[in-house]
Amino acid sequence: MAAMTLLLIFNLVVVRAHDYGDALSKSILFFEGQRSGKLPSSQRTTWRDDSALRDGFDVGVDLVGGYYDAGDNVKFNFPMAFSTTMLAWGVIEFGKAMGDEDLNHTLEAIRWATDYFLKSSAINNTLYAQVGDPYGDHNCWERPDDMDTLRTSYSVTAQKPGSELAGEMAAALAASSIAFKFYDSSYSTLLLQTASKVFEFGDKYRGSYNDSLGIEVCPFYCDYGGYEDELIWAAGWLLKATKKPYYLNYINKNIHNVQSIDNRGNFAEFGWDTKNAGINVLLSTFQKQIGSSLFVQLADQFICSLLPDSPSKSVSYSPGGMLYKAGVCNMQHVTSISFLLVVYTRYSNNAKRKIQCDGSYISYTRLIRLAKKQVDYMLGSNPMKMSFMVGYGSKFPQKIHHRGSSSPSIHVHPEHISCKEGSMYFNSIQPNMNLLTGAIVGGPDINDKFDDSRANFVQTEPTTYTNAPAVGLLAYFKQRARNQTKGGVIGCNSSRFSCKRIIY
Repeated sequence: MAAMTLLLIFNLVVVRAHDYGDALSKSILFFEGQRSGKLPSSQRTTWRDDSALRDGFDVGVDLVGGYYDAGDNVKFNFPMAFSTTMLAWGVIEFGKAMGDEDLNHTLEAIRWATDYFLKSSAINNTLYAQVGDPYGDHNCWERPDDMDTLRTSYSVTAQKPGSELAGEMAAALAASSIAFKFYDSSYSTLLLQTASKVFEFGDKYRGSYNDSLGIEVCPFYCDYGGYEDELIWAAGWLLKATKKPYYLNYINKNIHNVQSIDNRGNFAEFGWDTKNAGINVLLSTFQKQIGSSLFVQLADQFICSLLPDSPSKSVSYSPGGMLYKAGVCNMQHVTSISFLLVVYTRYSNNAKRKIQCDGSYISYTRLIRLAKKQVDYMLGSNPMKMSFMVGYGSKFPQKIHHRGSSSPSIHVHPEHISCKEGSMYFNSIQPNMNLLTGAIVGGPDINDKFDDSRANFVQTEPTTYTNAPAVGLLAYFKQRARNQTKGGVIGCNSSRFSCKRIIY
């Protein structure tokens, strides 16, 4: 009996080790700190102010709004669209788990982007890809509120195409239309109509924005994976939103593109650039309609590649247990891959389908635990006992690579700070002046080492595409911690939010 009591106490401690609800609220709040344009009266990140109010004026188009991608002041629409898709996917899967207040704030965060995308796609056969000269911006350390760098508008057209941009933007609009369906039906309809139009443009005029825009997007957000994945990704979201045979036929007709890409090893990749693992997870739910088990097989293969003891492992793990992939901003992989882990586990459970790896079946419990370990690591269960979400826990990064956060608020220092005058704040050894609450930074290296320094942008810069998957992920674990019962948790059906018991 004593042993059983201790076990129950231990389990209780594990469940309550992190406040996922608090982390969820803060992860959503982060997006208010990244807003561009005229800020609303409801703005909660009050050290920010209006910025970039003349975006698009150089081409006679209103392009005010949207998000700054990271610690700079450029609006890169390609990663912004992916961030929006992931926010919407989080609402579709876990909206009910968020609670009314956090759900409303998440829908506001999505709408801040989709309103901007509607402007960016308003002209036929023209899609705006970016606002802001990236070279001028990256040469300055300047608050967005009073920046004076060039706000050049860049677009793709029928003559200079950008299929990856169109595909991801169509996916974002289609996914967002599902997210808004039960809350604002007219807006949902508008988003879906625009998604179809943008997808048709990207598919009809095929080509990479790498070639059309060149050094303006490369090396910042170069598309290294090709645009075929974005077109299939968009078709998948349009199929989910419309159920139209046209998109099912499109997927079947172009399935060979996915096969050829995945044969190069991209089945395990997922992020703002390469969508393959996300495609396979998303389309695994349409196995019967598609008439092929390809996407399920590839999704299983992706899951297998994440298991620490798998011979086909495609990732590394730090001594503290953090999933690691080479490159910049590792936490983007932690959040996006963990999100897919949870979603695919739920999809497989709902379909009563077992996940196979190297000839063996993998338990749902094991996969959920792997995802939870990543979330807990991010929130402070790591060798440094440090949260990598700003404002969460007692110890978190203080000198993040972020212009607005590190500089004095315009409300405190209303005088203009020019391009190079801001360098003193970049070089300061003091903590940032403003708390960018909820920002998830790039995180530690493969050895669990972290250097809290603005100059170390690889580890200390936050991004929208790191935070976006974390929103749905944290909503799931918030619900799981709240409703955990012996042998299972209460899960919610993604289409109508009707709750049912899911056994893990």
